[in-house]
Amino acid sequence: MISYIAFLRGINISGKNKVPMGELKTNCEEIGFAEVKTYLNSGNVAFSCNQDDKEIITKQLERMIKDKFGLHIPVFVISKDELQDVLCHAPDWWENANKEVYDNLIFIMRPTTFHEVFSEIGPPKDGMEQIGNYKEAVFWSFIRKDYQKTNWWSKTASANISNVLTIRTAATVRKICGM
Repeated sequence: MISYIAFLRGINISGKNKVPMGELKTNCEEIGFAEVKTYLNSGNVAFSCNQDDKEIITKQLERMIKDKFGLHIPVFVISKDELQDVLCHAPDWWENANKEVYDNLIFIMRPTTFHEVFSEIGPPKDGMEQIGNYKEAVFWSFIRKDYQKTNWWSKTASANISNVLTIRTAATVRKICGM
């Protein structure tokens, strides 16, 4: 069996797109996933299955969410090994001990590429934020007190790009990877 992690985009935010984690876990088990665990209330699911095609798994999850919850929710699926590889390639400046800096990992939904995301959002604002990419992930850090002044903060939520991104904090990603 292969260990996977699925990040559901945009659920349980301000009372919108409600997906109870207990029900999500049960529904994942019903479609054949094993060792299903959820983390937090924001659509983080760790599981195992024999399927080695992430596109098929993604479609299974999206279809199940549509059927069971009536929602069209984009899903990003990554194997646990791939996620560990991404974390091993984190830039030195990402996830350091500086509490004034907020570290995130942005996952880019297939088939969108980093180049397309960067073309839409643009460069990070000097002195306030940093980005670095590796495969389908973007390491993004910003100064907490200046987050509203950053380039990437508002633009990751823009209508043109938001549906192809899902963002998790560094701490959340590390926790999920360790599950």
